[in-house]
Amino acid sequence: MIEKQTKSIYIDGNWRTLDPAKLDTIYNPATLEPLTEVAYGGAAETKEAIAAAAKAFPVWSGMTGRKRSRILYKASEMMMEDAERLGEILTLEQGKPLKEAIGEVKGAASFLLWYAEEASRGYGEWIPSSVRSKRMLVIPQPVGVVGAITPWNFPSSMITRKLGPALAAGCTVVLKPSPETPLSAIEIVRIFEKAGMPSGVVNLVTGNAEEIGQELLTNKTVRLITFTGSTKVGKYLMREAAEHVKKVALELGGHAPIIAFEDADLEKATTLALLSKFRNNGQTCICANRLYIHEAIIDDFTTMLKQKVEQLKIGSGLEDVDLGPLINQAAIEKVQNQLEDALAKGAEMVTGGDKWQGDLKGHFYQPTILTNVTDDMVIMQEETFGPLFPIQAFTDETDVFQKANNTDYGLAAYVFTENTSRTFRAAEKLDFGIVGINDVFPAVPEAPFGGIKQSGNGKEGGHHGMEAFLEQKFVSIGVNRD
Repeated sequence: MIEKQTKSIYIDGNWRTLDPAKLDTIYNPATLEPLTEVAYGGAAETKEAIAAAAKAFPVWSGMTGRKRSRILYKASEMMMEDAERLGEILTLEQGKPLKEAIGEVKGAASFLLWYAEEASRGYGEWIPSSVRSKRMLVIPQPVGVVGAITPWNFPSSMITRKLGPALAAGCTVVLKPSPETPLSAIEIVRIFEKAGMPSGVVNLVTGNAEEIGQELLTNKTVRLITFTGSTKVGKYLMREAAEHVKKVALELGGHAPIIAFEDADLEKATTLALLSKFRNNGQTCICANRLYIHEAIIDDFTTMLKQKVEQLKIGSGLEDVDLGPLINQAAIEKVQNQLEDALAKGAEMVTGGDKWQGDLKGHFYQPTILTNVTDDMVIMQEETFGPLFPIQAFTDETDVFQKANNTDYGLAAYVFTENTSRTFRAAEKLDFGIVGINDVFPAVPEAPFGGIKQSGNGKEGGHHGMEAFLEQKFVSIGVNRD
């Protein structure tokens, strides 16, 4: 076991130890063994954390952007220097292979670096007046106290993608990580503390997700909820936030298509399709959920993809493997249910199709490919969040774009083609917030990341990522005429 993290609630610059009866056990999803225990906070601790953030807001927001930048820059450096240890903790609590975990930690640090730089770029606007007696300007100012709710599938990077721009803008934060993966959040907050973050600017509450979330929603002091997670929960947050006209920034579910045209580079396309689908064992909001392959290449594509998938190594993320476990038993059941539905409706199994029978007790499932899938199958309509890959043939470009767009989700879509004109048609016609052309890893700190339709609102990354955390104040000044 990792050392007990009973001091896992951080409020106003102090780590709290709760009653020993109020602890939650964190398990390794690869072995099902207990890792540690963390403090199990609730509404009372959240209310204190909000008050601390409100108290710290005037000082933090009043600092120059350059001064806030120095702290974010230092935190980024510390994360990079400690990436291997932080990656191991991430793997233990979440399950992904260590190489992926270390990569996530470094990616998380890069978001802090980007927003350390953006902290000094909070530009306003001068509006030329239509009358000589007015002078008009727009001043960007931080929203205030932010409630940040983060998921378990990327327990490090999802935190810095929210805290980076929030802190750079001058907001203060109450962070609620997923109850399944709080350890990475604890380590990140410790880094902020060591980097010199003033008391109350960043607060952490682990424990009862419902109580913590409800206090963030109903407490009038919290001006913005930023959330990454399921569309179902996102809709709930929107409804509840409306009671106080509270701002929400949501990054929700996806159902990403991959479209491979007849001119695609098969070697590159199959490799990237595999990496997209099976990164984090399919537990990624932007991973491919549907494969549309042109009929001229579908046989060769499927054969090549099958060969590559069957070479993937499964096991504990601490070993040299390609796939770790799913997060819990419910995830296994969801994959199995979608598989059974597809097979019952005529899908054909290419490879996989069952739990992995290895020497570990965790939540493992074989990477699985299906062909002959039809649009009425659940897998073609709902996000899987697991290693299940359906393939469907197509012949016509217009038809396949319509099929790809026929979903309530609109996060990411991918196209494989060497045709320049088709590249631009795809970019314009696909109804998604992110379109990757021969690229399945679009998330970078310098570019906006986010969906449309029921995949959320707002952007994370780039200068666009600052927008949710800033209010634009219009100032109109009457002046004496010449």
